Amino acid sequence: MKKQDLTRALWLRLGAAAGGTALVLAAAAPAGAAPANNTSAKLRKAVTVEGLQDHLTNLQAIADANDGTRASGMPGYKASVDYVVDRLTAAGYTPTVQEFDFPFYRELSDAVMERTAPTAKTYANGPDFATMTYSGSGDVTAAVTNVDLMIPPGAAGNSSTSGCEASDFANFPAGNIALLQRGTCAFGLKAVNAEAAGAKAVVIMNEGQPGRDGILNGTLGAPDVTIPVVGTTFAVGAELAAAGTELHLKTDTESEIRQTWNVFAETKKGNDDNVVMAGAHLDGVVEGAGMNDNGSGSAALLEVAEQFAKVSPKNTTRFAWWGAEELGLLGSEHYVADLVENSPADLAKIGLYLNFDMVGSPNYVRFVYDGDNSRFPVGPNAAEGPAGSAAIEDLFHDYFASQNLASEETAFSGRSDYGPFIAEGIPSGGLFTGAEGIKTAEQAAVFGGEAGVAYDKCYHAECDDISNVNMKAMDENSDAMAHAVVTYAMSTAAVNGGKGRPASPPGQHVDGTPVGGAEDGGHDHDHAGDAS
Repeated sequence: MKKQDLTRALWLRLGAAAGGTALVLAAAAPAGAAPANNTSAKLRKAVTVEGLQDHLTNLQAIADANDGTRASGMPGYKASVDYVVDRLTAAGYTPTVQEFDFPFYRELSDAVMERTAPTAKTYANGPDFATMTYSGSGDVTAAVTNVDLMIPPGAAGNSSTSGCEASDFANFPAGNIALLQRGTCAFGLKAVNAEAAGAKAVVIMNEGQPGRDGILNGTLGAPDVTIPVVGTTFAVGAELAAAGTELHLKTDTESEIRQTWNVFAETKKGNDDNVVMAGAHLDGVVEGAGMNDNGSGSAALLEVAEQFAKVSPKNTTRFAWWGAEELGLLGSEHYVADLVENSPADLAKIGLYLNFDMVGSPNYVRFVYDGDNSRFPVGPNAAEGPAGSAAIEDLFHDYFASQNLASEETAFSGRSDYGPFIAEGIPSGGLFTGAEGIKTAEQAAVFGGEAGVAYDKCYHAECDDISNVNMKAMDENSDAMAHAVVTYAMSTAAVNGGKGRPASPPGQHVDGTPVGGAEDGGHDHDHAGDAS
């Protein structure tokens, strides 16, 4: 899951469902009346803790055998893909694998930044500076040259144009380190312009206004430069802007285009004009095994899919394991963009999408995506739920209520793989148990766990191994997943009337804007933070 702090409102649905879609947990059909697992009750019974644990154990073993990581672009991810394909094949599916290129990045060792003149000073990696995602590698000691800085900063954010034009680097001394400032253009453009002007390294300082003065932990967007690029606080940048400053800067990274894969499996039976999709990202971050994020969602989806092989659905049901989510939802974006560009009629056949990203957080809350925006109005941290998403939200809340389990809403923040689907107007929903956010006292009173502690204190860290997964959370959420998938496999009437959606013209988004337009480059999906 992508990193970002969000505040979530508490909404509990306990006991009888209040309004909305009625909850129906079907009893087992008479013997011989239907294939096994054709009801919510039977499918939930077939999805077992032992099955979940088996998948987690195997994913952990894959990480252990591959330098401790299952990140896209690394051997551990390919082994994870092979594992999912093998299990799906054994269950009776004919899985397909979609390959795509993506910009891979990782730091091989900690960066170093030291002022060597006029006086020596060592800066701390993390508090003072951070390597920008897609930085190149290098070990440089050189004079610092200021490039069109605004110190003090302008009154409003995005006032500085530092480094945005090639002309900003007129008479730049080749071989020096360029000191730039956050502002109106993307960090990647600033870095490309600096390298073209002969800079051997780049430091980009934060802009300086309130809220834009801390550590600048950003992304260049793509591996377009070969030189070191770091971001700093405004205060550190202001120090480096002093006359006569020389700096030693060292970064050690891998930044290049690599290949990765999405995995799909769908039922042989069902209405192909009203496809029910359920997905989870299969990759983790390079720092660890990624067992909660998102081994938990991947394992739960695989267990549901294996048992769903014994269902005879009325709607075609497609399961997806996404690659390169951790570098910006790249697998799901590739899949949806390909359909928009080349097969809009097939995109229109997707009746709804369910997303499962982190369903076993150790200090968990049962979060349900806020499909009707009733708790998280549309704004910078909450996208609008397409029509039909409210019904999906209700289904999950009502299911948990039927089990005497509390649930709470969380925003469509754009942090996970539902993002490309809701952008195309596809009704979406899903489950989440929390990432780096802090559990409140109110939540602890309702859900248990520890107030004042992160939902997952090993989020994006080396300690996100199998011991970090809360199996009670996985058990509860995997049952909710099974209920939702089999319910919509039988009927999506509550979501879309049981029909598909009109297709957009080839090469256009659902709103008629062209694929590849300016809005397609404006999303900040990178975990490293801002792009400008």
